[in-house]
Amino acid sequence: MSKILMTIPDGKICDFIDQKIRNDTPEEYVRQNIERRLVLELAYNFKQIAVEFPVKVFSKRGRADLIIFREGDEHTQDNAWIVIECKRDSIEPSDRKDGVEQLKSYMSVCPNAEWGMWTNGKYKFVYRRVVVEGQTVWEEPNDIPSSNGNVEEVNRPTREQLKHATDDNLLFSFKICHNHIYVTDGLQKQPAFFELLKVIFCKIHDERDVPKPLEFYATASEKASNDGRLTVAKRIGKIFEAVKKRYPTIFDANDAIKLQARSLAYIVGELQRYSFLDTDIDVKGKAYEELVGANLRGDRGEFFTPRNVQRMAVKMLDLQVDEKFLDPACGTGGFLVIAMNEMINQLKASLGVPGSSGFLEALRDRIKEVAGQCFFGIDINPDLVKATKMNMVMNNDGSGNILRQDSLLHPHQWEDTFRRQLADSLNIDPDSLRSSKDLAHFDVVASNPPFGSKLPIKDTETLRQYKLGHVWKETENGWEPTEVLQGSQPPEILFIERCWQFLKPGGRMAIVLPDAILGAPGLLYVRYWMLTHCQVIASIDLHPDTFQPRNGTQTSVLILQKKTEEEMNREAFEGIRDYEIFMAQVNAIGHDKRGNKVYKRNEDGEELLAPAESEITPLLERTASGDATVRPLPRRKILDDDTPVLADEFLDWKKQVVLRW
Repeated sequence: MSKILMTIPDGKICDFIDQKIRNDTPEEYVRQNIERRLVLELAYNFKQIAVEFPVKVFSKRGRADLIIFREGDEHTQDNAWIVIECKRDSIEPSDRKDGVEQLKSYMSVCPNAEWGMWTNGKYKFVYRRVVVEGQTVWEEPNDIPSSNGNVEEVNRPTREQLKHATDDNLLFSFKICHNHIYVTDGLQKQPAFFELLKVIFCKIHDERDVPKPLEFYATASEKASNDGRLTVAKRIGKIFEAVKKRYPTIFDANDAIKLQARSLAYIVGELQRYSFLDTDIDVKGKAYEELVGANLRGDRGEFFTPRNVQRMAVKMLDLQVDEKFLDPACGTGGFLVIAMNEMINQLKASLGVPGSSGFLEALRDRIKEVAGQCFFGIDINPDLVKATKMNMVMNNDGSGNILRQDSLLHPHQWEDTFRRQLADSLNIDPDSLRSSKDLAHFDVVASNPPFGSKLPIKDTETLRQYKLGHVWKETENGWEPTEVLQGSQPPEILFIERCWQFLKPGGRMAIVLPDAILGAPGLLYVRYWMLTHCQVIASIDLHPDTFQPRNGTQTSVLILQKKTEEEMNREAFEGIRDYEIFMAQVNAIGHDKRGNKVYKRNEDGEELLAPAESEITPLLERTASGDATVRPLPRRKILDDDTPVLADEFLDWKKQVVLRW
């Protein structure tokens, strides 16, 4: 069945709840995320929620961003149950006009308003109004309740009650927690990030500690007293001790959570309702990698690859179960997480029917096996190594083979610990890793190496092990390297050859490279080396805004397959035969040069609306009498992104030309 498309004027959005057309503003961005959370996470019925509901505050009139009514209640000010105010991130909670006092004023004139929430995506305040001995008391619980009104679920959820995060709501929670640490504990961005990292590890470990009850929680009463906060800190500290034992390569034995007890209790309360294990990979990935990028981005040419480009590249590589996968400049681990989940999906399909006897146990065992044997990441930045391990842990516990090292160094310069860990994971003798000729242990490599003239490689020991580290001369038959070393070489050029060295003969790689390598006259020798050592499978010209707003370098993704010695020797005599190469251009990358999302438009410039693929299944709503009605989810804008289509077209092309994998 074809989708019915609608259009929307430029600068407008279609409201998730009432489907009215509204201005697409920063405040609206926050509100739309909260609306989706109310329905998709907390299970409220659309009919219970009113948008921009008029509220009379004495002689004045205002509009509450969102009002939730009990199921079946008439939408009147007297019946308002939960009041929610959403603001853009530049509005402070203390703002006299739009801060938390505005929320309290609305709740005060709604006689049955028990709950309230104020958020700007960076801060969140929740209030519960209770009357004690005739006096109004403003309690500060962790969150508003789900549609069932279960307060205990807010205080201490069970595994069955954990929520799958939607859209940017997990990102909101991460930002709220990081901001709280930054302000309350006085830590700078990077230390604040690593303290949050410890707490997230505790959350994930607690979710995995089946069948024990969840211990990662902080009740409202605990948060309200110093003794209660200390109780939370002791409980989380006990979990962290178990975390350190499970992940000794990430945390030292003497590591401790250094947050104040009140800060820790607040953060636990903010995170406790989400399932970090079951939330969609893209929701987790975006939230986590944005947080990492905002706090750990260094000055070594670290421009993290957009997830849609990573997914396109991994899909084109067509990874198979039990193939060994490496990213030698892994950054935050995006390529690894996407690749591992691709393999997990294949495992699920091969193990039978989900829910059948032994399915989950067999799946866990196989995931642990492939995570330990098949996925490897290397990065020079120790902070990014730790961040990547966290990303892998959050996405199916594949943290074991994320190692710190400069991938470009000669193997005899590697640290002994790195050499031993890599060899153990590959099940080989550490002494066998002596030179660049001993590295070919991987089936698939995917990477976006650091690039730029600000990062020249000048070390002669490093340059000597690469043909591309030498000066080349043109001959009658092409190009050949001389004995003279380059004075310096940009890292991206050496990474091409290093990735090739890591591959088994016939192995394949996806690598993101600046277009200068593919077109600059002075780099013709680099292209000659690639053609003689690899079969060029595909060349994807990325959109100029791919790495914006931080970097405007024009880049491409190359898919290369390593030739065997036999193939290279034969071609040295016979020449390179003509063959087909898949070539394409990404005309739409899903965002503009400022990083703002870009959506598909019709010929009149109006944005198109259609159901998101994951939301084609309609919601089942129940009335107060228990009758069920079906309601399709509201249409959403269609991201203007060519990468999924290009990946599919490549796989179709691959079948036609019959590649070797």
